[in-house]
Amino acid sequence: MNNIYKIIIIFPLLLLGCKPRVIEGNRIMQKIESLDMNIYSNQGEKIYRIISPNSSYDILNKTINLKNTTINLFNNKELKYIINSDESKLSNNNKILELKGNVKLKTLLEDNDILYSDYFIWNIDEAKYLLKGNIKFENENIILNSNKAILSSDNIIEFFNPVKYIIKKDNKNIYQINSENAFYNIETKAVSFKSKNKRVRSTIYF
Repeated sequence: MNNIYKIIIIFPLLLLGCKPRVIEGNRIMQKIESLDMNIYSNQGEKIYRIISPNSSYDILNKTINLKNTTINLFNNKELKYIINSDESKLSNNNKILELKGNVKLKTLLEDNDILYSDYFIWNIDEAKYLLKGNIKFENENIILNSNKAILSSDNIIEFFNPVKYIIKKDNKNIYQINSENAFYNIETKAVSFKSKNKRVRSTIYF
């Protein structure tokens, strides 16, 4: 995404799903049931779709808080990623998207590629997604673990120190590499490693 994008918000049936305002602490909240919202660029291209059965709008802070969220991320009119989480928040005029709790990102490039984390954040003006906490990327052949990762628009996932890379065969771990950084290309399925201060260590399982 680039900085020229402006947000156009569509709330299908949103008014029908709203409940009366309630006061929580010093905040005035507008309850929303069955939220289904699309965010578009000013060129009319869909950026993402967010779905939640239970959400609320914080009128004072101008944020939307959602439970049991499903988010579809689009690129060039094509659905690229599907993300689920326990809760999420939209802020900064819906340009900052944060997800928390059991975050699960599924890529449509490869059916079995799944990226897990505790926390996900995206500024739609930037072409990358930041994930933190208990990062785990897994498919039929490999597992990559770290505490921080960045998924870029070029389909490269960068995993930050410390990184553990495991090769699987017949659902068994047969080879392990520890490194400071690792890069995984979703399209080519290639993995590369980088270590500035320590050697890359590997373990073979028999």
